[in-house]
Amino acid sequence: MAQLPDSLLRRSAEARAKAEGRPVDEILAEMKGEAPPAPAPPAAASSQPSDAGGGRDLAAESGTYGVPVPLLERSMFARAKADGTPVPAMAGVGAPAAAASAVSSQPSAAPAPQAPSGPPPGVRTQRLLTVVKAGAIQGTEKEPQDKVNVWPHLLAIEFVALLVVLAALTLLSAFVDAPLLEFANFNEQPNPSKAPWYFLGLQELLAYFDPMVAGIIIPTFGMIALAFIPYVDRNPSVRPSDRKFAIAVFTVFFMAAAVVTIFGSFFRGPGFNFVFPWRDGIFFDDLLTILE
Repeated sequence: MAQLPDSLLRRSAEARAKAEGRPVDEILAEMKGEAPPAPAPPAAASSQPSDAGGGRDLAAESGTYGVPVPLLERSMFARAKADGTPVPAMAGVGAPAAAASAVSSQPSAAPAPQAPSGPPPGVRTQRLLTVVKAGAIQGTEKEPQDKVNVWPHLLAIEFVALLVVLAALTLLSAFVDAPLLEFANFNEQPNPSKAPWYFLGLQELLAYFDPMVAGIIIPTFGMIALAFIPYVDRNPSVRPSDRKFAIAVFTVFFMAAAVVTIFGSFFRGPGFNFVFPWRDGIFFDDLLTILE
């Protein structure tokens, strides 16, 4: 214990004295290995200042421990208030020491006033600030959505699918001959003469409307209407239940194109007249057969 500074020994002795209810000097002597001091005789009631706290020279303690005098004074008042003991005499403090001396010099008949409950005049009380969790300087307005980037999530899959289809078409063209017909003979035209299946819808419209209407006006307005669907229905949701208008418009266009294509493929016979395929057969050169 002798190797420790006196300031640490005294602080430890004061803490043990407060916990065990023993004098500080006695515990300090035990820690240093010295003989305990002789108990002082009880002081008679007189006009001398009260020395219950042993008398403290705050200026000397401030120089020894490096603690400002106001902080030592506040600590002394707080400890006296918590223990219910009178404030000890202080040397070099001024007003509190003088007040303590004046109070102790009062006649014994008058009750002694209680120690001041607050800090002395001129001492500002400080409080610890509450620790506040740091937040973002600028809050975000948009919430994150369940989205992925086009590259590489979408384009990588499409590129792999393109390679698979290209390999399949290469193998098919290498081992399977194309079903080509004989050379065209302008003296023998097939009856009925039909366009490829992807143009049969337009050829079917020519049976009902003028070529200007069936070949230009209706297809143009149809494509313009399909292009305007994303601008009319601006709902960002991907659920079918939330996109009823867009799905309904697309379904109408798709079904109309499918109906005219099916009619031109299976329900048109010689002279491009209307026939029933289950009775007259199917007149389509690409099918290479006629069902009787």
